[in-house]
Amino acid sequence: MTLKNLAMESRLGDGALIAETIEASLAQQTSPIGALLEKQLVTEQDFLRQVCTQFGLPWWDAALPPMDDKLRAQVPARLALRYQVYPVRLNEHGLYMLTYDPFNLTARQVIAHEINEPITWSVATRRSILAALRSGYGVGAETFDAILEGRDVDDATFDLKQEVNVLDEQDPEATVVSFVNQIMREALDERATDIHVEPLENDLRIRYRIDGVLHEVPVPPRIKMLQASVVSRIKIMAHLDIAERRMPQDGRINLEMEGQPIDVRVATIPTVSGESISLRLLARNRFDFSLLGLTSDAEKKIRDLIAQPNGIILLTGPTGCGKSTSLYTFLSMLNTMERRIVTVEDPVEHKLSGVMQIAIKPEIDLTFALALRSILRGDPNVIMIGEMRDFETAEIAIRAALTGHLVFSTLHTNDAIGGITRLIDMGVQPFLVSSSVRAFLAQRLVRVLCPTCKQPAEHPRSFLEQIGFPVAHADKIQQAKGCERCRHTGYQGRAALFEICMVTPALQDMIAQGKSGEALRTKALQEGMVPLRQDGWNRVIGGATTVEEVVRVTAADVDVLDE
Repeated sequence: MTLKNLAMESRLGDGALIAETIEASLAQQTSPIGALLEKQLVTEQDFLRQVCTQFGLPWWDAALPPMDDKLRAQVPARLALRYQVYPVRLNEHGLYMLTYDPFNLTARQVIAHEINEPITWSVATRRSILAALRSGYGVGAETFDAILEGRDVDDATFDLKQEVNVLDEQDPEATVVSFVNQIMREALDERATDIHVEPLENDLRIRYRIDGVLHEVPVPPRIKMLQASVVSRIKIMAHLDIAERRMPQDGRINLEMEGQPIDVRVATIPTVSGESISLRLLARNRFDFSLLGLTSDAEKKIRDLIAQPNGIILLTGPTGCGKSTSLYTFLSMLNTMERRIVTVEDPVEHKLSGVMQIAIKPEIDLTFALALRSILRGDPNVIMIGEMRDFETAEIAIRAALTGHLVFSTLHTNDAIGGITRLIDMGVQPFLVSSSVRAFLAQRLVRVLCPTCKQPAEHPRSFLEQIGFPVAHADKIQQAKGCERCRHTGYQGRAALFEICMVTPALQDMIAQGKSGEALRTKALQEGMVPLRQDGWNRVIGGATTVEEVVRVTAADVDVLDE
């Protein structure tokens, strides 16, 4: 059976594209296996197993072992990463090497020439080999080794030829520029939202935040030697002062990857071990409700809310719970030729075409309150305030709502009802809160289960009763397992949980009377408000997330509705 027939039996997509890929590779006298796997045209494991069976090749069926120092020294990063092969064993019989492309004769010849050991080859999946290489050598290891071999670290040069840094372009020279680009490219490939470069006493730690959870990134063992150069390179990209190491600084970087623009917010913090840098990766995505992962009921309520001609809609929750993404989604819905939308933000995270966005600049006294006063003279229909931080800002926002404007903003509170008490604590009169605010929306983000590897879970009935889960639906609970597709986390992406408190006439009366937060919450529940945790349970029952995720992101003392 030919390679083409094997590929067609394991195909994932268009058969014509498979044939075209194989013919193009053969015309270039290269192995088509790598191209088929890279383009994800075939089911990887099934296809490679059939190739091994058909051609009598050994198949590696076990988990790939971690790499030790002896193997790392025997097989340099430049060889392993360039040809994407992974050494698993070195003994008196020679070196045992894994590849996903057994017909890549160039790789075999080069490695046999470079390594003075007998080599036994076996086949494993591409995903497992790439993951093991990343873990064994660390991000940017090939460039890192070349830097140390070819030049002094302090002489690393920086290329500032372009304002936009294109990550797709491979730098043929081993420089700190290409090393930092590799770190950023890896983060984007991993769907990270943040990169943290953190100097420790004897190491330089790099962590990615993926789906809201921090993951430490494997790095080359001697990366501490590049600390000053890496920090300087990032600061230069963000147009910061590289000579200033004692004060925090903020900046932005413009990146481009696969033709897509990406904004990066950069913040430096001086620590006792050196400057720590945080990078927030902000892809210029299309904002729509499908990306929020809303339930149909929550989406209907929110659509009705943003259709209101005036009033305030407040989103509440801690930092990193997706409030800004939700706000941009709402604004995108309202962004038509007939509406003038103006925002005041600190800083402007995403640039929306057709929206007038103002960035707060405290150093010149351009505050939220000052910007809002000027906005009201500019005839807006919709106003978005990044955050209500003080009484003055809240007062102007309420005035705008009462004079016919639709206002969006955020507050840092734990739940929806907490937004009411927070405004009153700021000094806003209760009757103004009740007459101007249309709804309070509390939000959290939960990780979504990987559809490939999720599996049924069992929890003790006593545990489910303790956390308030409706035990009648215990048979629908799923759990995260982990596979190559989700990088063994068990999760892919995030979805929003919402607690929507509509300010009904009954709640307006209670707010104006100065009722307690507990009384307001009880009334809101009676009128149909679904608490955050209950919304989470609905997601668990639907198979979208896990009990552990909902418990992680919601308060332990949140009331739940009856089954």
